[in-house]
Amino acid sequence: MTDIAMPTAAAEAARRSTSLYRAVWRWHFYAGLLTLPFLVLLAVTGGLYLFRDEIDGMIYRDLKRVEAQAIARTAPSAQVAAALGAFPGAVFKYLPPADAGAAAEIGVKTADGRKLSVFVDPYGGRVLGEIPDKGSVMWVVRQLHSLAYLGPWGRGAIEIAGGWMILLVASGVYLWWPRGKEGAALSVRGSPKRRMFWRDLHAVTGLFVGGVIVFLAITGMPWSVLWGDTVNGWANGRNFGYPAGVRVAVPMSDEHLAHTQPTTWSLEQARLPESSASGGGGPIGLDAAVAIFDRLGLAPGYAVNPPAGPAGVYTGSVYPDDLSRQRVVHLDQYSGQTLIDMSYTDYGPLGRAMEWGINTHMGQQFGLANQLLLVAACLAMIGLAVSAAVMWWKRRPSGALGVPPMPADPRALRGVTAILAIGGVLYPLVGASMVVVALLDWAVTRRRPVRVRTA
Repeated sequence: MTDIAMPTAAAEAARRSTSLYRAVWRWHFYAGLLTLPFLVLLAVTGGLYLFRDEIDGMIYRDLKRVEAQAIARTAPSAQVAAALGAFPGAVFKYLPPADAGAAAEIGVKTADGRKLSVFVDPYGGRVLGEIPDKGSVMWVVRQLHSLAYLGPWGRGAIEIAGGWMILLVASGVYLWWPRGKEGAALSVRGSPKRRMFWRDLHAVTGLFVGGVIVFLAITGMPWSVLWGDTVNGWANGRNFGYPAGVRVAVPMSDEHLAHTQPTTWSLEQARLPESSASGGGGPIGLDAAVAIFDRLGLAPGYAVNPPAGPAGVYTGSVYPDDLSRQRVVHLDQYSGQTLIDMSYTDYGPLGRAMEWGINTHMGQQFGLANQLLLVAACLAMIGLAVSAAVMWWKRRPSGALGVPPMPADPRALRGVTAILAIGGVLYPLVGASMVVVALLDWAVTRRRPVRVRTA
């Protein structure tokens, strides 16, 4: 009796293991089908955006760089007057030169509604030229990377793709796991003519870059439409959108910081304070505001947004690579008093963690090493997409999609789906997309008989 039961138990265990493998493989295939186009787009645009300062600096060098001189710079107001003389309109931002060889940048909204970035030589007030505001090459790359051109639909797609990328990596690690099979788990066997070569190349590459993909997927979620907005509300939803502990005991407007300038994730909901003309004095002007920001020690490269109306404020903000030097300061436009002054250290624990992740995601936190690691990861992601496509092409049946076979034991597929549901709860849009895929898979398998191939 024992001699008969033991082989039967071993066979049943092997059957369950094979069924589980096929269930995971099936979901891995669907995850790849949904995410590989996004993975390629994000890898290409993300790899380029890592070097945004270098690329933009090279393309627009004639506009952004000037010859450093041993004479005093003209006043900020004179630089603005020169920009408005060439392009009449209203100023919405002013960027003082970040160093002795940098031009001043003035944001001008022209009479016909265009927004321009006008560059001025700070030594002589000569207008060097202009480009559309948020129209530089790297800004376009950023918009493509975040699918911002698609509006909320694009942000939703980013959230769904990010969740499926996490599933892709987790299922890929399971499929790679050696399980006592012969052959080195970290080697690439055969030649490019054989499917084994592409499978090994795909598996080994995914193993080394999988952790980076998961990190990028998670740290990209703050830009998503549902999860990102919800978590932002948890982190900074009270206190007028400022992190707890920041002094906001001043009159606040209904205008948000994110509507007037690019800002950090933690300050997307932050509201602008209001100036008070109760003292009877006139506005301090741009020159005095810049002098105050300099005296307060804002890092070079900061931007100044002038007041929007009689109750508006001067806002100085800077988001350098060094997180510790991030800062936003609001000044009363009449008295020059500091109304709100906050930095990275004022964020809550969740806000600091998310900002650190975003900074690293953008290749800023660790300098050149950060950029090189992520660009290598981006190249590996493209390689994963190519190897996956080649594998699929080599194994797909003629005239069919080539979905991996159903497991012999349907309970394995249900079990894997139940585990995935946990991630769907954490990321609701991802969960909704999983339900759609599961229903489509069920509908397709119901319409045709299941033929289970031997392992």
